[in-house]
Amino acid sequence: MAKQSTSWLTFHKRWPLLLVALLSTSTVIVLLIRAASDSCNTNSITTTTTTTTTPHYSYENTRIQVTSQVETPSNPLRFMKSKLVLLVSHELSLSGGPLLLMELAFLLRGVGAEVVWLTIQKPTDSDEVIYSLEHRMLDRGVKVFPAKGQEAIDTALKADLVVLNTAVAGKWLDSVVKENVPRILPKVLWWIHEMRGHYFKLEYVKHLPYVAGAMIDSHTTAEYWKNRTRERLGIKMPETYVVHLGNSKELMEIAENNVAKRVLREHIRESLGVRNEDLLFAIINSVSRGKGQDLFLRSFYQSLQLIKGRKLQVPSIHAVIVGSDMNAQTKFETELRNFVVENKIQDQVHFINKTLTVAPYLASIDVLVQNSQARGECFGRITIEAMAFQLPVLGTAAGGTTEIVVNGTTGLLHNVGKEGVKPLANNIVKLATNVERRLTMGKRGYGRVKERFLEHHMSERIASVLKEVLKKAENHAFS
Repeated sequence: MAKQSTSWLTFHKRWPLLLVALLSTSTVIVLLIRAASDSCNTNSITTTTTTTTTPHYSYENTRIQVTSQVETPSNPLRFMKSKLVLLVSHELSLSGGPLLLMELAFLLRGVGAEVVWLTIQKPTDSDEVIYSLEHRMLDRGVKVFPAKGQEAIDTALKADLVVLNTAVAGKWLDSVVKENVPRILPKVLWWIHEMRGHYFKLEYVKHLPYVAGAMIDSHTTAEYWKNRTRERLGIKMPETYVVHLGNSKELMEIAENNVAKRVLREHIRESLGVRNEDLLFAIINSVSRGKGQDLFLRSFYQSLQLIKGRKLQVPSIHAVIVGSDMNAQTKFETELRNFVVENKIQDQVHFINKTLTVAPYLASIDVLVQNSQARGECFGRITIEAMAFQLPVLGTAAGGTTEIVVNGTTGLLHNVGKEGVKPLANNIVKLATNVERRLTMGKRGYGRVKERFLEHHMSERIASVLKEVLKKAENHAFS
């Protein structure tokens, strides 16, 4: 079998204490640590900011809090204070769409908005991830209601704004709101993240032309939706707003703290059994064929062959796949692990279970691989997170990645599909053999993040959209 870290429990308990001891006093960070039972634990660490006048350190029940005085800039979302916002998510999981909607919930709660969350699809059995995420929202003042029933309908009717998250959430309108749909649509902002063709079904998006607006994460995706809805479904998109995402303040605080990064790097690498000088190429995404982990492993294997065949002098290189699911053991993941065993690269491939906490892994690796296939990522939040850690990105030339990565400057792009396997292998070798190029690309990527991909950039973009949607809803109410 390919490596699954066995020293994670020890690391998981040790690194927060070391990190707190070394963090500079200007850093504001709260690390909520849940004790892990094995190396497959998920949702173990979350970060939030706290403002106070004096530094404080507490060590209660593995809760470690480090606070110091910070200045709070004027929040562009402050006009949402006291507004009632209903957020409707098709699911609650560790995937990008729900997590992004949760982030919006917290941004709105931060300015005093009343926020209600509905999850359409929930398993009948108890789910640890859902339980944990729901309680995280409750702790931040977000109300969590059942998606069906009169309470959900009444909230939708009273809300100043309704946000439908992903195309699939459209089914909720007909199944729950029913005859009240016409009253809801004028105040609906539809946040779309999908790039897959099977989402273009009238049962999902038949109400799309009548909502106040659609918000999409990249220009590429917006153009795709505009063309596909017209050509395939014969419907017209509403006014569409493109909102590039931004990195949270919490992530940036870690990314810009060299001491914290060094501690995280040392201890993640210790848990994986790799040396500080080894090179780690990581793909951080849920494990699925659409994310391209299989093609990445083929490229990685080819890069090893190229290095050996050319007798290149490079440090030992490793592939890290963060986003595994040891409980599910899907057919696709079994294929990945079999490929590793068949090609005898177990010592150089490491599988890490899916987690909300990407910062430790970004601090420990050298290059991010964003290998999403077909039309690529709608945006690809992990890409800008990696760039914040001054990592070069090897990405597919598709989707939102092309709007983030500047080819040849902040990373290198390759084709999707089998045609991209060899180019990606070559790009791995290029960065493995040229440390100056890696570092330069990483620094330029960080500069690009500071220019356009921070939380305040995203808040400003979202704020401008919400103002327009609220204005439309108010005008409709008085018409």
